[in-house]
Parts: sequence; C-alpha cells; structure tokens
Amino acid sequence: MGMASRARERVLVAGGAGFIGSNLCERLLGDGAEVVVLDNFQTGRPENLDHLRGSPRLDCIAHDVTEPLPAAITGRSFSHIYNLACPASPPAYQADPEHTLLTCVLGSRNLLRLAEAQRARYLLSSTSEVYGDPEVHPQREDYRGWVSCTGPRACYDEGKRAAETLAFDFDRMGRAEVRVVRIFNTYGPRMDPEDGRVVSNVICQALTGQPITIYGDGSQTRSFCHVDDLVEGLVRMMAYEGLQPGPVNLGNPNELTVSDLVERVLRLTRSGSPVTALPLPQDDPRRRKPDIARARALLGWAPRVGLEEGLKATIPYFAAELGRESPAFRFGSGLAPREVLAAE
Repeated sequence: MGMASRARERVLVAGGAGFIGSNLCERLLGDGAEVVVLDNFQTGRPENLDHLRGSPRLDCIAHDVTEPLPAAITGRSFSHIYNLACPASPPAYQADPEHTLLTCVLGSRNLLRLAEAQRARYLLSSTSEVYGDPEVHPQREDYRGWVSCTGPRACYDEGKRAAETLAFDFDRMGRAEVRVVRIFNTYGPRMDPEDGRVVSNVICQALTGQPITIYGDGSQTRSFCHVDDLVEGLVRMMAYEGLQPGPVNLGNPNELTVSDLVERVLRLTRSGSPVTALPLPQDDPRRRKPDIARARALLGWAPRVGLEEGLKATIPYFAAELGRESPAFRFGSGLAPREVLAAE
C-alpha cells in the first residue's frame, strides 16, 4: 500500500483559509476527506470557511508555519499535506518580505519534516513567479527562469525557488514523497477584493465606478485559470502515483493582454469606469503563459472553464463582497452548483 492509499484520508491544508486553499478544502470535504486547516490568517480570511464549518470533518487551527508545529498537528496522523501557506499577491508578500521568505523556507521545512515523520504525501504549491520575467515563451518546466534575486519581488520568487529545492531534496533522499506544482494566474470566488491582483482590481474598480488602473500600456500578457480548474489540477497531482515527475505547471494557456481583460470586465459589468495608466512595477513580467503539456500527459488535466464563463461566475461574488448590484447577476455562469455538505 502506497503512502497516499488510505481508506479515509486525513488531509492537512496549510493556508487553507486563503483563496485557493478554501476552495481546495471545499473540494476535499466534498470528496469525503477529513480536513485540518492550518492558517495564521495573515492573508487568509476566516469567512472563507464559514460555509464549511458545519462539517464534522473540518477542523481549523490558527498557527504560523514558520514556528514549530503545535501538538494539535503533530499529534495527528495525516495521509496528505498541501502546502499553500504563503501570501501570493505582490502587495501582500511585499508588506513583510522577511516573513514571506521565512514562510517559504522555514514553513516548508516544518511541513516536510511532518510529512517525513508521518509518511504523508506532500504537495508544494509553487508559482509561475519562479520563471521571473521570462525570456522563453511559453514557459516550460525545464526553463530555469530570469529572476532578480535582489528586487522587491525576490522574497516570494526566490522563496518559492528555495521551497522547491527543499522539497526535491527531501524526495531525492527518500525522506518524503513530494509533488510540486507551479501555479499560474488564478481567479474566482473568495479572492480578497483588496489583494491587489489584476482580476480583483479590475472587477472591483469597474463595479464601484472607480478609474481602472493598468500598468504600462496594458500590452503585457497573462493567462487566467479559474479556481475550479486549478483545484482539480491540485487534487490530480496529489493523487499521481508515478515516478517523481518534477515540477508541473498548472494554468490556462489562453494568453491575453491586460487591456483585453479590462475590456471584457467593462462589458460584463456594464461599467463606465475610465482607464488610467500607471508606471509598470519593477520586475513585473511582460509575458506569462504556461506550457501545460506535462500536466496533460501525466494528469490528463487541462482547464475547462473559459474566461467569459469564469468572469460571469466571479463578478457576482465581488459584487456581493462590495455590497453592489451588478448586471452580472442576470447571467447564468454555467458552472455546476456546489453542494459540499449535502452528504453529511
């Protein structure tokens, strides 16, 4: 029986109160797992888990992964450990760069040692930021990146690179069974309206009638993956039983400019917000698009939610968060309703 073969999975999700983490917890509970959330709530939000708290299979522990893990964690046995414990938006991770770097390094070490002690499979959520401002397009997993190790984004970029190093060293030495994913731009419900990422910024500005800020001339590109697709990729990667595949990109390869995103959001929200250009931030990548051939081959995974469909499902969430009405409420998203606790 392999490490991940358990009649009843008990899963630790570090960073489980965050945007992606809470969506992952919802999926895992829906699949029948016992889920323990570990979060310091620096950027994770308790309300992201409110709709799940009625489940007897959910427990939530407030703790910072940079500190030694508490007995409430080490005293339990886990079959799987997801490490999503790090701020992911530039304003959030630059607010305390020392802590960001230590979360990536010390937090990863603490969770890897837990995985080693309990023979649990460990999944690290790394990032497309390990590619920096790439000179190769689209980005494949064997590309080593173009990263500034001294710039304002380095605490996150280099922190995640170091976290990958630790993970693969543990795997090579037979200390833990490791999976690593590199997450590209992801959006959807439970994003923090104030997290500073482009999708949340543009939608919130459009809904409130504020000027929409773009950086540079808006020609820089991104590839946006809906969170439901991303969570499916995480679950498939954790379940992967083959030989160590190395890092695997998870993202949507449909590339578009920031200006194109703005036009779509303005149309869907029927907003009259003007567009204002600001200087491009230091080390901001000009192009970002994943090559997902490895994910297709190993996991049979590819995004299924188109951007238009995903935005129609996301805009009402932000409208509700902001207490605003939006024409988007009249759209059917086409996404299946979530009935997480129906089987309790």
